[in-house]
Amino acid sequence: MHALSRFAAFVALAATLSPLSVNAQGLDIAQADVVDLTHSIDRDTIFWPTERRTFELTEEHKGLTERGFFYAANRFCLPEHGGTHIDAPYHFARDGLAVGVLPVERLVGPAAVIDVSAKAAAEVDYTLSVDDVTAWEAKHGKLSPGTIVLLRTGWSARWPDKRAYLGDDTPGDATRLHFPSYGIEAVRLLIERGVSVIGVDTASIDNGPSKDFLVHRAAGAANVVGVENLSNLDKLPATGAWFVGLPMKIAHGSGAPARVIAFVPR
Repeated sequence: MHALSRFAAFVALAATLSPLSVNAQGLDIAQADVVDLTHSIDRDTIFWPTERRTFELTEEHKGLTERGFFYAANRFCLPEHGGTHIDAPYHFARDGLAVGVLPVERLVGPAAVIDVSAKAAAEVDYTLSVDDVTAWEAKHGKLSPGTIVLLRTGWSARWPDKRAYLGDDTPGDATRLHFPSYGIEAVRLLIERGVSVIGVDTASIDNGPSKDFLVHRAAGAANVVGVENLSNLDKLPATGAWFVGLPMKIAHGSGAPARVIAFVPR
């Protein structure tokens, strides 16, 4: 069976088992566009400022072998939290799920895109409010359990300019950051709604000035997964797309790089 056909069959089965949105249930994956929501990992990738070592790629072999065929192999090293990546609940919750035991079905589901880009453009440290969530629901319907909420701030357009993206580029210093993200009261409402993932196109699910990381702590305690540094959220509709965010399966990991995509109806 073709890979897309297999995925379509999975989605059809999931729709019969989970209280997902009507739009997502009706999506024909085989006829959908695939949108890459992932930034490439390279020397320009943005990591949390306190990381002393970032992405390292070492060329182990590149060229012809003794038998005359081409062969290439590299070795890489990078922190868990940088570029487009998953925050496991364990990142901020002692008893939260680590990456290696996250149920994969929790990372696949209908996407609800909440666009606050205009507000973020006017207020750099803007946080998603309860009113933003309820206004979205008034227009698109109440969020269902298992929904994956994606917050579009417009910040991915600033990637990979570290100063523009983070608000500050002082090495080793995370005390002067400025960027928008989720607000704690809005996230508490999303947790009540039973969402499984909250994602954002900035460096953190807490906004830049946050010092107590209340959103991370609340999400972790509820075993809600975070996804940070997303791209191309402007290519997704408010409802109707399917999100797939699969991290490297790092046992005991607090986070992991992820290849994140969305299936969008044509």
